[in-house]
Amino acid sequence: MQGIGGFYTARDADGAEYTLRAQGKLRREHTKPKVGDRVELLPGEGEEHGWISRILPRRNELVRPPVANIDVIVIVVAAATPDPDLMMVDRLMLNARRAGIDVQLVVNKCDLAPDSARDIAAQYRGAQVSPLMVCAGTGEGLDALRERLRGKVHALAGQSGAGKSTMINALYGLALETGGLSRKIDRGKNTTRHCQLIPVPGGGMVLDTPGFSLLETEVFDPVELKEGYPEFAPYEGRCYFQPCYHATEPRCAALDAVRAGEIDPRRHERYVALLEEMKQRWRDRYD
Repeated sequence: MQGIGGFYTARDADGAEYTLRAQGKLRREHTKPKVGDRVELLPGEGEEHGWISRILPRRNELVRPPVANIDVIVIVVAAATPDPDLMMVDRLMLNARRAGIDVQLVVNKCDLAPDSARDIAAQYRGAQVSPLMVCAGTGEGLDALRERLRGKVHALAGQSGAGKSTMINALYGLALETGGLSRKIDRGKNTTRHCQLIPVPGGGMVLDTPGFSLLETEVFDPVELKEGYPEFAPYEGRCYFQPCYHATEPRCAALDAVRAGEIDPRRHERYVALLEEMKQRWRDRYD
């Protein structure tokens, strides 16, 4: 499904497409269709649009990017410009995991900054994201990525300018509009204006999503934050204090692993920053 200006495009099992609007009862239920939704529809007659009468239960969903029923979120980060925002990567991973969506990390533009690409990939060892270093412009690494995504509904997400649309074009022979970088601010141009679901060769579908530079996680009990970090799992139950935040506590097995280099210290530093942010938002949640 694709939504633009209150109109939605849906495709049935035979590939026929329908232009639809959401019935008023969905608005009254505060339910808005998302790309990836499975729906019941009432086709229009002639040139008239049809209606979405019901949104079927979602297997999972995200608020931003606004998608549903996704098998894999492909998080794309550029090794070169725009400067990689790994805090955004961490937030995207956290949101996906809390929604029950698998994560695939892709480091693009590795030909421009190979050392940076290797460093980014190294920071996520143990994060269960199987980092792939690729170059969408030359095709390097795309065969391995295409095979991992075969038959799956997947969304590409990440910073504007990281090369998501270029990567989709190179993976599947499509012709999505692509953009470069703003000369003034060295940030990505937001080429993709809306989410769209695209069937791809070999089975499965891809969602092209707009890039973005800000992303906020939902508010939840801060002690749950560590559950979004697979690196901590081997050390759970081995800390002196229970529960342990794995932040500054003495005799913390996870902190010992950080000091020993078993968990990347920069990934842990960003975790601590997110933890402090979540603690503050948790305290302020009723204000």
